[in-house]
Amino acid sequence: MAQPTTLEIAGRKVSVPTGLFINGEFVAGKAGKTFTSEDPGTGKTLATVCEGMPEDVDLAVAAARKAYENESWSAGNPADRSALLHKLADLMEANKDDIVALECADTGKTYKQCSNLDFPGSVGTLRYYAGWADKVLGQSSFNVPGTFSYTQRQPIGVCGQIIPWNFPLLMFIWKICPAVATGCTVVIKSAETTPLTALYCANLIKEADFPPGVINLVSGFGKTVGSAIAHHMDIDKVAFTGSTVTGRSVLRASADSNLKKVTLELGGKSPNIIFPDADLEEAVEWSAWGINMNFGQTCHAGTRIYVHEDIYDKFLDLYTARMKKVTVGNPSTGEYDQGPQNSKLQYDKILGYIKAGTDEGAKVHLGGNAVGSGKDGYFIEPTIFTDVKPDMKIMREEIFGPVVAVSKFNSEEQVVAAANKTTYGLAAGIFTKDYERAVRVTSRLRAGTAWVNMYNFVHWSMPFGGYKESGIGRECGEVALENYTEVKTVYLNMGIKSPS
Repeated sequence: MAQPTTLEIAGRKVSVPTGLFINGEFVAGKAGKTFTSEDPGTGKTLATVCEGMPEDVDLAVAAARKAYENESWSAGNPADRSALLHKLADLMEANKDDIVALECADTGKTYKQCSNLDFPGSVGTLRYYAGWADKVLGQSSFNVPGTFSYTQRQPIGVCGQIIPWNFPLLMFIWKICPAVATGCTVVIKSAETTPLTALYCANLIKEADFPPGVINLVSGFGKTVGSAIAHHMDIDKVAFTGSTVTGRSVLRASADSNLKKVTLELGGKSPNIIFPDADLEEAVEWSAWGINMNFGQTCHAGTRIYVHEDIYDKFLDLYTARMKKVTVGNPSTGEYDQGPQNSKLQYDKILGYIKAGTDEGAKVHLGGNAVGSGKDGYFIEPTIFTDVKPDMKIMREEIFGPVVAVSKFNSEEQVVAAANKTTYGLAAGIFTKDYERAVRVTSRLRAGTAWVNMYNFVHWSMPFGGYKESGIGRECGEVALENYTEVKTVYLNMGIKSPS
């Protein structure tokens, strides 16, 4: 049995399991391997945890299959599943300080964001889907003459889930909730750079008395654990959140294995449009949040800002002044607005994009540099590019860092075309006081979420997902339940004679 570790974080002692969570127990991996998670604010090791391998995925899937085949779970009273989700929410609230401290340390997030966004969003999602558990209903019909027919929405089965490093707590909860509410079972992989809050929550799942095997957590790497989940012949559905490149691999794995159902929440290159009648102060504040949220490490970040030429100079002056106020430093040592990027890999990638922007002729209007040497944490200045062109790398590819490009436009037609000229389609925003324009433009934007006079706002009760290469399917809201159910139609003969 793998032993927990106790971490000193922000003046607190937080106990965290280190094992794989399989069939209701924390165990060491079969290969006996471990890996480390580091604090991106210091570059130092936080904890060493057990590393899963494909054989551990096999064990987790077998446990999940056994739990699913037990009809007391998959066909049992949905009120029991609701009670478990509520109990997990209760336990999270009772341990909020530990969870927030752990999430901040493992990701580099600020305390303000973790406590005001990630944590309440997680608890809210749990209670929302607890309310749905006994409302996953079918339909009935007498419309086919001579029959009575009805549909059943049955749990799809064993679900593989792969979550990213940018919102490890929230994504863990987003994934397990609709699966549990519908009676599925889960094998989930956390991101290798941020495994700790998932492990902590697994311990709460055990404390809440979830049946063994209903939720299994296999920490590890994408090429081993993630690939094993995606290719597994006894997994019925896989949900992935991450890069578009890896999403393609997950989709191919489904085709190459058992055609498991797939939902993908992938990348974005989201536009943010400022019309000349916008409230400029509000537009500046929300546009700052559009890139400052999680330091640009979010798939719906507002990285392409299009400003009407009549207000371009004024907006840029105000926006620049606002971004200059952003303080950068380790959130654990002070009230900084922006913490470190999540890893050395991500830090190097972002700096590479900044160099590519300057090499292609864009102007660094603000920032553009690392903060410090990178040896004691992965900090980068908030960066604004101007003089950008549509074909530049920084305008086409997802940077996933505190880098934004500001560009002029002169007509609604022009800006809608520019906003839609991307392979992605996750989110978009507009700022205007004209609500006829708001309805007209948001209807034309090819994006799964559109904001009017706000940015980077997502709620668990509403669908979230993207058009085009930003993914397949939706997270959150009632619609997410469809990802975890199969629809069965039953016909009862009410007088039809055999045609033979």
